[in-house]
Parts: sequence; structure tokens; C-alpha cells
Amino acid sequence: MAVVGRPNVGKSTLFNRLVGRRQAIVHNLPGVTRDRIFGTRELGDSLVVDLIDTGGLVPGDDPLGLNAQVLLAVEESDLLLLVVDGGEGLVPADLEVQSRLRGFGKPTLVVVNKADLRHAADQLHEFHRLGAGDPLLISAEHGLGISDLLEAMEAQLPAAPASTLSASMPAIAIVGRPNVGKSSILNRLIGDERALVSEIAGTTRDPVDTAVRFGDQEFMLVDTAGIRRRSQVTGPAEGLAVMMARRQIDRAEVAILVIDASAGVTSGDLAVAGSIWELGRCGVVVFNKWDLVDTEGRERLEEGWERLVEILAKPLRVNTSAKTSRGIDKIFPQVVSVLKDFHFQTTTATLNEIVRQALARHHAPTHRGRPWKVYYTTQVASAPPTFMLFANRTIPRQSSLRRYLENTFRRELGLPGVPIRLVIRLRS
Repeated sequence: MAVVGRPNVGKSTLFNRLVGRRQAIVHNLPGVTRDRIFGTRELGDSLVVDLIDTGGLVPGDDPLGLNAQVLLAVEESDLLLLVVDGGEGLVPADLEVQSRLRGFGKPTLVVVNKADLRHAADQLHEFHRLGAGDPLLISAEHGLGISDLLEAMEAQLPAAPASTLSASMPAIAIVGRPNVGKSSILNRLIGDERALVSEIAGTTRDPVDTAVRFGDQEFMLVDTAGIRRRSQVTGPAEGLAVMMARRQIDRAEVAILVIDASAGVTSGDLAVAGSIWELGRCGVVVFNKWDLVDTEGRERLEEGWERLVEILAKPLRVNTSAKTSRGIDKIFPQVVSVLKDFHFQTTTATLNEIVRQALARHHAPTHRGRPWKVYYTTQVASAPPTFMLFANRTIPRQSSLRRYLENTFRRELGLPGVPIRLVIRLRS
């Protein structure tokens, strides 16, 4: 849902109130919010909604393109929160904003801000002229009326769409920076022009799901918008595309990270790799446009590859050219291999022996003269493999000992490129 309205009516204050933290900049100078800001909010027991804070819609000329940003957020939303200033009452600019929003046909709640001012309630009836139902009186700054607003939001939202994925059809996300050839790779994999291909970076905005069979197994391939660092998101369509792409990484089991081989491994590629690993997903690295790489470029590429090896723990790799189809047939075998490892399971006895040998080679540091002691280890989950160690004390998340154990498990169990989660439980 998008928080919209003219400038300086309290949209960012309301956004911060709804997401529960001071995320958007609040200032009494109109036009402070320019880029869309995203947050989430739980409604009821299980409904999670995405909130978008927008800049103010301005009448007349718009040299900065702020209106285009706002209207894009409106187009992508299921519900609009139209914020107006109860202290000022209904003004012509509010009517103009609602006139522009009405053409989108979106459900709209009129939110009258600044309920702490006495004359805001006296002027509440004026906002019926906006033609969007009964206005809701709130104070975003003081939290008045927020519970009524949340109830109205929950009542207006449509039912959550059913998942397009079946339990037997794992999702494989195709991710990477803009304009590296993700859609071209997808089209080659399925043998059809399923995704729009363009030389303009950022053409893909919405994820495109495509069921595909390889051998006796079906997969759901998801082509996503290019991911860029926040400071590099420039066009009005790309901000939402970034948010959608990150969702798909979280939704997938394996992420195919597409990199433009001719450009080498960039800081943006490393940032995407970091997102894959932080979300606990396996990555298969696909170097596209290999036909454009000369000898010098390959040397530069190998230097960058070492950084990827460090981030993704020696991921599987394929050199391809979507243009000539070179190496395309090698992608699915790598995906199948890493997907099998992602669901790896083993016995408690095996894990206990690995831990015993690991601590014999590398003694854990003592704490107040007491050594760290593991009583036993067992697997509690897969996808990704998660091991629980019962010990006499916990290990900090950034501890070198934790990384050592994760790497030891990965090496001894033969799980390259697979994230491993360790859970430490106290036992006396």
C-alpha cells in the first residue's frame, strides 16, 4: 500500500508510525521525501503488507519527476492511504490529488492527520467531498486513531494471492545487476521468448514465473529485475524492481547469479552475492557474454572470481553466452547438484565425529579459564542444512570459531556453495 498526498501533510510521519521505526525523514519543509521508501507491517495474525512512503504529488510542472515516482507506487499498490491535513482543512490541492488517483481505480482510505488540533475534528466533514468513503481522523505524531486505521486497512486489503509454486516445484531465481542478460538466459533455458529482452537497463520490473522441466524434475524459473545499490537506483521503475528482486531471492532455494563477464566482477555483483548468502540460499554463478571476453578480461575476471568464492563458499560456476547458446546446457546440471546439497541430511554420529576431530585440530578459546565443550551435535533442519550443537556456552555470531566449524562441516560433508546454519544451545 502507498502513503500518498500533497506535500507536507504528514505522510512520512504516518509511515514511520506504521512501520514502527523512524525510517523516513520527517521535516516541515515540503518535498523532503523524493524517492520511495519501503517498509513492512503486520496486520492481524498472519498478514504482512509492504508500505511505500512517497513524495508529495505536486500540481503543475514537475521538473524533478517526483509525480512519476508517486504514480508508479500507486500503480503497484493494492490500497492507497490518502493523507490530508486536518489543521488546514480541505484545500484545492487535495481535490486535485484525488482526481489523479481516481483514474487508477484503487481502494482508497482518506486519512485526516493532526487530530491533536481541536479544529481538525470540526473540519472532518469537509473531506467527504473527496468521494472515498468516511475519512479517518488520526494523529501520526501522537498515535491517536492508529488502531482504527489499522482495522480499516485490514478490512480493505484483498485476500493474499495463492502461491504459484507447488511443494514439488522448487523456485530458482535468476538474479543480478541490470542489463547483464538475465532475461536472455531465461529465454535460452526454456527455448522461448518468455521474458522481454532489451538493451535498456531495468526493463524487467515484475518477476516472471515460468515452469520448466529438466529430466524428471520440474522447476519454477523466476526472472527478476536487476539489483543495484540504493545510491545507484535512478529511474522511477527501478526502485520497486529492486524490492521485487530481493523478494524472489528469499522465495527461491537456488539463485542463479548472472554476471556480465565482459565487465568483470563489480562491487554490485558482490553485493548481490552477499544478499544470496545472507538469506541462506545457494548460488550458481553464470558468467554471461563469455564470447566478448579477451585474454586480459579473463585474467581480470579470475581475480573477481576469488571474491565470489569467498562470499559464496566456492559456488558452482558456468561460463556462457546467451547470444550463441554456449554453456547454456550446463546450467541445469549445476542447479540440480546444488539443490540436492541444499536438502542434505546426515546422521548424528557423523556430525559428532566431525566436531570431535575439528576441535582436536583447533582448540576452542577458553572463557574465564573454562574451555568450550560440545556435548553432542544433531541436524535439526535442511534447506539450508542446520545443525544444533549442545554446549556449555554459546558462540558469538561473528566468532571465528563459528566460521571455522561451518567451513569444516562444508568441507567434510562435501557441500561446496551451500550455506550452513549453526544453532548453539546451552546444556549444563
